[in-house]
Order: sequence, then C-alpha cells, then structure tokens
Amino acid sequence: MKTYAKIRFYWGAFVISTIVAVGMIPLITVFPKYKGTIMHKLNRLILFFMGAKLKTFGKRDKKANLFLINHQGIMDIIALEAVENTHFRWVAKKELFETPWFGYLLKNGDMIEVDRESKAGLIKLLKDVKESIEVKKRAVAIFPEGTRAKNQKLLPFKAGSKIVANKLKMRVQPIVITGSKYVLNEHNRTGHNGTINIHYLDAFDVEDASKNWYEEVKETMQKVIEEDEKKGIYR
Repeated sequence: MKTYAKIRFYWGAFVISTIVAVGMIPLITVFPKYKGTIMHKLNRLILFFMGAKLKTFGKRDKKANLFLINHQGIMDIIALEAVENTHFRWVAKKELFETPWFGYLLKNGDMIEVDRESKAGLIKLLKDVKESIEVKKRAVAIFPEGTRAKNQKLLPFKAGSKIVANKLKMRVQPIVITGSKYVLNEHNRTGHNGTINIHYLDAFDVEDASKNWYEEVKETMQKVIEEDEKKGIYR
C-alpha cells in the first residue's frame, strides 16, 4: 500500500509538472487576456488526471479582495484555481520565483513576489497589493502561515497579512482547504485518490471588525479543520 501511495505521488508530480510546462506557461504567455480561464481549465485537468474531486462549502464573497487561506501544499492552489475562474493574484516568497517551471508560471501569471529577508519587503507588498486591487482589479490570495504546515495544527500567522489588510482597509474572506494533503503529500511523498474540500467562511470588512480579528480568524479556521478531521476527512 505504501508503494502504491509513493507511485501516486510521483504520478501526481509528473502530471502537475507536465501540464504547467507544456500547457500553462505557453498559453498564459501567448494569451495573457485569458489567464483566468486557462488556469481554471488546466487545473481542473490536473485534478482529473490525479483522480481528485472537489467539494465546496459556502460561497465566495464577490466583494472580498483579500483571501486568507491555510496552506498544506501545492494542491491548495490547484484546487482553488480549479474552482475559481477569476485568477487570483497569489502572494509567494521570492525563492519560488527562482525555481524552474513554477518560477516562470508565477512571473508570467503576474503574481506578487515577497522578500521575507528584506526590510523593504512589507512596503513592496503593500504597494503591490494596492496596485492589484486598484489597477489590475484582481483579488489577492495569501497564506498567512507563510509556509506549508506538516500537520493538522495551523502555524502562527505572519503579521504581514494583517498589516496589509488594515492599511488598505480590505474586505477579507478566510478560506479553509482540507483533504489536499491526502491527495498529494509533499512532506512524506505519498498520494491518494481523494476529495479536496474548500470552505468559504464569512467575509468581513476589517474596518468594521474587532482589533483581534486576525487572531479570531485563525481560531475559526482551526475549528473548521478540526471538524473535518472528526468527520474522518483527511487534510
């Protein structure tokens, strides 16, 4: 069984790499106006070849312009892009922009690069998010944990997301994704057929929220994760 799970992991990695290299990068480069549709359809194709299904709970708030999402691995992005057809502007660390294939996808997809080691990183992030909302008219998606979690417990949220949301007076919608790590686990390199669950939580304007809204969001997201775990849903 472990061998089969290992095989499925490498099959999933092959499917993702191939579709990104042969399909996504060339198509969004040649047809930049259709990035959202291209990403939507090809990410759905990835899920099909990997034998993964999607299930959504709640609805996306069309007025929300900042989405806070828990992070388990690359399947989180694939699943959300497969559900949505508006092409989020993802915030990703600088190192990912320098990787083969995926670096080109981030650059050509006009994603937001953040340098955690630079003191000017937060200033640049504020500027890029503001431009995304006011000029590019694209909602921003960010992983407040800053990196992939290895287990069921959310990692501490980085302060950057809260600062950006407060400064720009954004409308925030938290999104919880469960089951993605079961489909493709990048930590132990295993893969399975499974269902990825996407929970759209209630959106709110930070301007009208309590001072502790960021901490409250984390608590709410953790509860949703634990509820899915009790139901036997893998994360």
